[in-house]
Amino acid sequence: MVETTLSDGSVLDIEVHGEGPAVLLPVNPRPVEGEQAEAIRQWGADPALGRSLIDGLAGFRVAAFDYEGHVLAHPRPDSLTPAAVAADFLAVADAVGAPRFAYYGYSWLALAGLQLALRTDRLDGLAMGGFPPLDGPYAEMLTVTRATHAMAVAGPSETHQTTEKGDWDSVEVTMSTGQTQQFVTLYEALQGFDDHSARPACPRLCFAGSADRIEYGARWGGVTVDIAAPLTARRAELAERGWTVEVLDGLDHTTAMQAKAVLPVLRPWLERLY
Repeated sequence: MVETTLSDGSVLDIEVHGEGPAVLLPVNPRPVEGEQAEAIRQWGADPALGRSLIDGLAGFRVAAFDYEGHVLAHPRPDSLTPAAVAADFLAVADAVGAPRFAYYGYSWLALAGLQLALRTDRLDGLAMGGFPPLDGPYAEMLTVTRATHAMAVAGPSETHQTTEKGDWDSVEVTMSTGQTQQFVTLYEALQGFDDHSARPACPRLCFAGSADRIEYGARWGGVTVDIAAPLTARRAELAERGWTVEVLDGLDHTTAMQAKAVLPVLRPWLERLY
């Protein structure tokens, strides 16, 4: 176990597995257990996703750290900015003695990786899953996170309970106001970001499920977050810009993040890097 101090002064635990080229992996390396694990399974996800990814990347030196879990445990309502997140990731690389490294992140941790790539020349490669590098839904995600924060402020409702996978209208917000506000802060800071002008110098991979499209109801601001469409519509342009693009047939946001979907795309790409 390795520790590092992040930009807010909190201490983050990092697990280092294997030998080889360094790969930063912002995932929970410890399988989730109990009732929380069952809730994860009900949404079609893997409670041991982090461990599955680590095991599947044998032959690399994987630095695994539960960044999302950390910021939920240590909320930064006013300071979870793109620059702060990038600084945190570089602190992780420093702590594990990786002057150069590859990075893989999914969903908001993918867009965080893009921000990292624009702020450092230490990346050997950037892999983004579940968030497009062009035409990213930054405005839509700000709407969703603001709605989530408003629900957190209002408190729990007896009329909404989590039922089945994909039923966002039945999801109860259980996060605190500090936890939700930090993601509002992040997406507010990204509203002026022009992803068309973003050209990281390192090799890049992006992928998403072809069915990665969520239509949020009125509770969530009534917006549609479409991850797949920018990859399919701009696939040729992305390739011209140097991106390796993969669209995973039939998969949605949850199924495309599972190890059995990620590893057949990510591992060969990493092997080509090194």
